Amino acid sequence: MDKRYCVIMAGGAGNRFWPISRDNTPEQFLDLLGEGKSFLRQTYERFSRILPPENILVVTLDRYSSHVASIIPELPSRNLLLEPFARGTAPCMVYAAASVLSRCPDALMVATPSDLLIRDENQFARTISDAFKYVEENHVLMTLGIVPHSPDPNYGYIQVRGGKNAYSSSKPLPVKTFVEKPNLELAKIFLHSGEFFWNSGIFIWEATTILAEMSRHTPEVVRLFVGWEQNVGTPDERAFIERAYGDCPKVSLDHGVMEKTDRACLFPAKFEWSDVGSWGALYQNIPDKDSSGNAVVAGARYLEDCRGSIVFSRSSGKLMAVKGLHNYIVVDTGDVLMICPKDDDTFRDFLAGTALPGFDLFR
Repeated sequence: MDKRYCVIMAGGAGNRFWPISRDNTPEQFLDLLGEGKSFLRQTYERFSRILPPENILVVTLDRYSSHVASIIPELPSRNLLLEPFARGTAPCMVYAAASVLSRCPDALMVATPSDLLIRDENQFARTISDAFKYVEENHVLMTLGIVPHSPDPNYGYIQVRGGKNAYSSSKPLPVKTFVEKPNLELAKIFLHSGEFFWNSGIFIWEATTILAEMSRHTPEVVRLFVGWEQNVGTPDERAFIERAYGDCPKVSLDHGVMEKTDRACLFPAKFEWSDVGSWGALYQNIPDKDSSGNAVVAGARYLEDCRGSIVFSRSSGKLMAVKGLHNYIVVDTGDVLMICPKDDDTFRDFLAGTALPGFDLFR
């Protein structure tokens, strides 16, 4: 039996791409790039090439179960772990690790967000395989760090011990610190130092190792799942999970464990990666752009004197006619039409987080 498992974390209730993504349809379930597949489907297929499909688990919120079932119909029901409430990635990992250990007592795990874009599938597979081998022999908490190619302030960073030679390393490096998204000037300093990597959000470890470290650093989470293995597959399973999550604080893996443990190390990853966490990042990754640099994910459209813009429509049969917009976003979802500068994150964040009088546009 293959003891390598994958846990896809797909519970985020994101509205980073509002009005396309909303509470009931976060971006991981959508085809934002116009490629015919959602981020979740791409993530599942990516790991299906590396691991037995029966060893892939998806963790999501109760209310998203039908989305997952429609996107991955071949996923066994026992591999869909449903969280009653959003409590962050730390409780998600305890739930997943306990479930994996109930199947394989010496399981290895890779945990990944569901909404990453990774282009070089072969290099990605080699990196995951090498990381699995390392954690099995060294019992560390591994995170994949992306070698940065620009001082991007939209990503979190991880500093390692290795100096300017860190980027060329092919071996794991000890982690020095995790850093939240910096401003542009600080990101330039990070890049010049040679020892700051982009935080990919992908982790690899032994299931027993992560639970042991979480017991040290987040005991308030782990104690709530004591006895979980006795409830797996029983009529009491759902009540147990609801009680555990109901009492659980909201904790992330980075803050709760990785910033505190002395077992953290980073595997330098050189495959093409993007978090696609903003409209700007989405624009960069839409493959087909016209001769004026417009990224169009729409049906019928007519563009004149437009440059560097995104045009996105969910309305079938509607003509999108746009003239004179440079570096703008035009989104038509049927119930919302949003037109704003591509780099105006403040305006979009305001709309996504504000209850506009007379409108219920967030579900």
